[in-house]
Amino acid sequence: MSVLFIFIDGIGIGERSDKNPFHLKSYESFNWMSDQDMFIDHDPVFKEKHLFKGIDANLGVKGLPQSGTGQTTLFTGVNASQEIGKHFGPFPHSGIKHLLKEVSIFHAAKEQNKKPYFVNAYPPIFFEHAKKRNRWSCTTLMTRSAELSLNSTEEVLKEEALTAEIVQNAWREKLGIDIPKITAKEAGRRLLNLVPDHDLLLYEYYLTDKAGHNQNAEDADRVLQPLDEFLLTILKEKRSEDTLVISSDHGNLEDLSTKTHTRNEVPLFVIGPEASAFSEAESIMDLKGIISDII
Repeated sequence: MSVLFIFIDGIGIGERSDKNPFHLKSYESFNWMSDQDMFIDHDPVFKEKHLFKGIDANLGVKGLPQSGTGQTTLFTGVNASQEIGKHFGPFPHSGIKHLLKEVSIFHAAKEQNKKPYFVNAYPPIFFEHAKKRNRWSCTTLMTRSAELSLNSTEEVLKEEALTAEIVQNAWREKLGIDIPKITAKEAGRRLLNLVPDHDLLLYEYYLTDKAGHNQNAEDADRVLQPLDEFLLTILKEKRSEDTLVISSDHGNLEDLSTKTHTRNEVPLFVIGPEASAFSEAESIMDLKGIISDII
């Protein structure tokens, strides 16, 4: 049994509004996981091997949730916003980096002699900039601190990793890196091919947060379409014994009327035999502990 944890940056549960991309268009994977309606007035879903509910991302701190503190909380189980007395992002604050370096979900897996894997790959220019400035995102700092390798071009070509936009367009078209274009369905199958060799796999999709800041419905649809096909492939083809967990760090994309993040609850989707273990989760702080218990 493995856990597939897909982190989607910046999606909350919003209103039925023409400013909410999840209301404007129909996305089959999200409709199926939320039992047709991912909106504030929709009841949670508790079925055998299928859970959907909203969970808190505000963490008892005033202001708008941010990625640095939200992701740190999500991946460590510690309320990072309360640790420093504010929401902070997009990178982790110096006062919470120690959490990602010491008590992350990857550290917990390794302590149990389990095999975690971060599926994302990064182009050479990312490593150049990150090392020069010693500025790492939450996921990359966590991965490096757990003594796991960050993937780059070699792993993409060997079909052992995925780029941030799923279908590998940006590396080829914007960076001139010679990698093939793949479909979102092929990307989903690539992820599933990695599952048998690992106990915990994490994939990060952050283009949703960028699209939310752009406040453009067409841009939102552009990043949601491949994500929808990617998730649908995983839902249809994953092994029955594996559990898929999907959540976010804060709201944003669900409300294109504002350029900022929101204080909406974020969705928690769990599909698989361990879904019931998440029934009592109330905030993004709860996920790390539950995942650590079930792998």
